[in-house]
Amino acid sequence: QVQVVESGGGLVQPGGSLRLSCAASGSSFSISAMGWYRQAPGKERELVALITSGGNTVYADSVEGRFTISRDIAKNTVYLQMTSLKPEDTAVYYCNRGGPIATMGYWGQGTQVTVSS
Repeated sequence: QVQVVESGGGLVQPGGSLRLSCAASGSSFSISAMGWYRQAPGKERELVALITSGGNTVYADSVEGRFTISRDIAKNTVYLQMTSLKPEDTAVYYCNRGGPIATMGYWGQGTQVTVSS
C-alpha cells in the first residue's frame, strides 16, 4: 500500500515550468513503479509519466520531451519536472503506483496545474 501527498501545482504562463512533488508512505515504495496521472474537467484520468523501480521511464506522447519524472528513494518522493507548459496541460495531477487506472482504489487529493496567460 502506497499513500501519497501531491504538491507544487499552481498557475503558470504558457511556456513556463513547474515542478511537482509526491511524498509517499509505505514500505513498498522502493520496489514499486510510480506514475504521474492527470485529469481535466470532463475527461478521464490519464497516465502522464511512469518510472519503474529500476529507474526506467515512460511518457505519454503528449508530454514526451517536455516532462521528466524522477524519484528520490531516500526521501520517498517522486517528482515531475514540467517545462514548455501548454494550456492543454491544465489538469489536476496525481501520483500513484504504476498500473491500470481502473484497478486503483486509492487516490490522493492531487495538485492543480493551470496553464494560462
